[in-house]
Amino acid sequence: MGFGRSPSSSSALKWLGFVTAVWVQAISGNNYTFSNYSDALKSLMNLTQLELNSLSVAKDVGKAFGILAGLASDRLSTPVILLIGCFEGLIGYGVQWLVVSQTIQPLPYWQMCIFLCMGGNSTTWMNTAVLVTCIRNFRRNRGPVSGILKGYVGLSTAIFTDVCTALFSADPASFLVLLSVVPFAVCLTAVLFLREIPPAASVAEENEESRYFAVFNVVAIVIAVYLQSYDIIGVKTGAVSIAFASVLLILLASPIAIPFHAYVRSLNLKNSDEEDAEEPLLRSEIAEETVVGAATATDNELPPSPKLLKEEEAEEKKRPVLGDEHTILEALLTVDFWVLFVSFLCGVGTGLAVMNNMGQIGLALGYTDVSIFVSMMSIWGFFGRLLSGTISEYFIKKYGTPRPLWNAASQILMAVGYLVMALAMPGSLYIGSMVVGVCYGVRLAITVPTASELFGLKYYGLIYNILILNLPLGSFLFSGLLAGLLYDAQATPTPGGGNTCVGAHCFRLVFIVMGFTSIIGVGLDILLAFRTKDIYARIHGSKNAKKPSGNLR
Repeated sequence: MGFGRSPSSSSALKWLGFVTAVWVQAISGNNYTFSNYSDALKSLMNLTQLELNSLSVAKDVGKAFGILAGLASDRLSTPVILLIGCFEGLIGYGVQWLVVSQTIQPLPYWQMCIFLCMGGNSTTWMNTAVLVTCIRNFRRNRGPVSGILKGYVGLSTAIFTDVCTALFSADPASFLVLLSVVPFAVCLTAVLFLREIPPAASVAEENEESRYFAVFNVVAIVIAVYLQSYDIIGVKTGAVSIAFASVLLILLASPIAIPFHAYVRSLNLKNSDEEDAEEPLLRSEIAEETVVGAATATDNELPPSPKLLKEEEAEEKKRPVLGDEHTILEALLTVDFWVLFVSFLCGVGTGLAVMNNMGQIGLALGYTDVSIFVSMMSIWGFFGRLLSGTISEYFIKKYGTPRPLWNAASQILMAVGYLVMALAMPGSLYIGSMVVGVCYGVRLAITVPTASELFGLKYYGLIYNILILNLPLGSFLFSGLLAGLLYDAQATPTPGGGNTCVGAHCFRLVFIVMGFTSIIGVGLDILLAFRTKDIYARIHGSKNAKKPSGNLR
């Protein structure tokens, strides 16, 4: 491709692609926004809580078809994968808007399930294109890449919620317009710039990447604090709202300065190298002598015996160990994959149940407007994703600490969050939303690089989407069945169909069961950390071994 013709343009295009990837992730968390319009669907279609939760499961079942995106990631280019996702989202959320805005009559229940499924599936194509491409482009900084990208997915719920509240007074129909049109437009922009580009080949380039990632982290934190401040202030009308939306757009656009800086810096380095042209000539002479010497040494070596060749071939045919490239079947046949899979289910499945039912949880506890809780879970989920990616990467480089230990820590906190919400004390929903949001974010950000480190990057797109099957599975088990059935058992029927429940008892047993599930997840994460400690010791050794040699030029 013509994108990699010169080092300066290659570096700038890699960062330009990462900026557009950040923008795609900032609008691809629409799967977590169901609570913002679920009440409108419930009243228009006269649904019970179990029926409403089954709609939310249909939305999450769309993630199960993310396997198609994983298969396509090794066969189709990044732009094509993005186009599939954005067109599917436009149709899925567009039809939901037609229903909620009462432009058309509510569709039959099974048809609504299909369009919610399409909306949910659209994000798997966007996420696969972005994650696979960026982790391959920045493979020695997988933690920060995962943390930043997944962090913006977490922020996207707050971005959509706050912008809709600011400009459209939290109108569900207007909210669905944003969900259908904005991702479509952003993905069309990313199609032009997001490509696979050779990763860093020297320590200097790695250090440059780390500095730029630090800038991305700072910008992301500023955006998160800005969104949280808007929620706390509470002034959401008139000129204040327009000013809020304008400043937010400027903040989201600000990372575009990084590829320009990278391009200018590369040009300066290129000019500096041209001035020092004599030194490379000397180096080339030394290199020629080294090559000649190496060739002579090779000529003096005896050819390997046939027996040795057979032993090497047999070694190659052995099943790969953790840390090597795995095919899908080889990964599925390992105990470690299923430990990671089930522990992931314990975290994201229970977290999704809270997100999908936040509208009803808030109403049961006496809150008429639950948008602040949806926004809080998004913002604190962002902090969990961003910080866990960067901190876990630091501890691997410094001490070789296995990433799954951070998942174990998050599961302990998540269990505490469910206990707090079960007690239903004053302010417990605020605390619970923050804690569950942070821990849910940690689970997503840590699991993404962990899978690539244990099973390799060759089939990473498909392995990632198999792990993401936990989203529809967890939604079905904890949201559709557990929360739906237990809520309906406590609820009172309403005239015209549907039901409602008010009081702390409505979801108490749901929170207790999910707390015990989190404890199971803790045990599985500790087991995985123990089983993978040698892998992370090797990664730690390889990262440190490269430092001294990187200074020699």
